[in-house]
Amino acid sequence: MEPRPPQVLKRDALGRVELVEVGGEWRVRRVACGGRLPLSAWVARKLLARERRALAALQGLEGVPSLLESAPREEVLERGRLPGEPLHRARELPLDFFERLEALVRAMHARGVAHNDLHKEQNVIVLPDGAPGLIDFQLASVHRLPSRLLERRAVDDLRHIAKHRRRYLRFARVVDARVAPPAELLAAPPRAPQRRGIAKVWRATGKPLYNFVTRRVLGRRDGEERRALHDEWPVWTSATRPRR
Repeated sequence: MEPRPPQVLKRDALGRVELVEVGGEWRVRRVACGGRLPLSAWVARKLLARERRALAALQGLEGVPSLLESAPREEVLERGRLPGEPLHRARELPLDFFERLEALVRAMHARGVAHNDLHKEQNVIVLPDGAPGLIDFQLASVHRLPSRLLERRAVDDLRHIAKHRRRYLRFARVVDARVAPPAELLAAPPRAPQRRGIAKVWRATGKPLYNFVTRRVLGRRDGEERRALHDEWPVWTSATRPRR
C-alpha cells in the first residue's frame, strides 16, 4: 500500500508544517522554505535549526516530540507526532494537569533548554491520557549548565504556565460531585510572578516590535489562538489516567 499524501497543518511566510506517513507511522515534518519576503528563507532555516538543537537535547523526555532524522537537512526537520489536543481545545483536564505541566517544564530546564514560547496555549498539548506535552521549539534556546541566562528564561517559561493555570482555574468547570475541585478553585487562583529586568524591558519595547513584524509583516496570527472567555471551558476530571 502506498503512503498517504502529506496533510498540511500550517502554512505561513516561513514555510509549512505537514503530517506525513513514513513506514506506516505518522510524523510531523517542518519545511523551512520561506516566502516572498527578503531573508525569510534564511530566518526559517535558523528557526528550524533552533528546534532541532532543542529536540536533540530533550530526546527521550516524556511529553516532548522525538527527533526522527537519519540524515538531517538544513531546510527540513522531522519529529514525532504527539497525539491529543492543544490546551485551548481540550474538553477535559485532570486535576493534576498543571502540576504535571510545571514538572515537565522544570525537567526541560534541567536539560538546559528554555522553550521561550509558552504564552501560546497551542504549544501545550493535552495527551489522550490527560498528561501534558510541549511542541513548537522554534524559539527554544539551549544552554550549558549552570547558566544565568537560562535561569532568567526559565522564570519566564514558568510565568506563562502560571498564567495559564490561573486562567483555567478560574473558568474550568466541575460538573461531577464526586470530583473534589482543586484547592485554588475555593480561593483566589495564584498570580503569575512579575517580570523583572530585561524581561520587563522586552515587554515594553521588544514585544510590540515582535508583534508588528509577525502579525503585520509576516501575517502570522497563530500566536493569538486561545480559548475565549465565552467559549466552553473544560471539565475537571479526577486524575491523570495511567498510560497503557
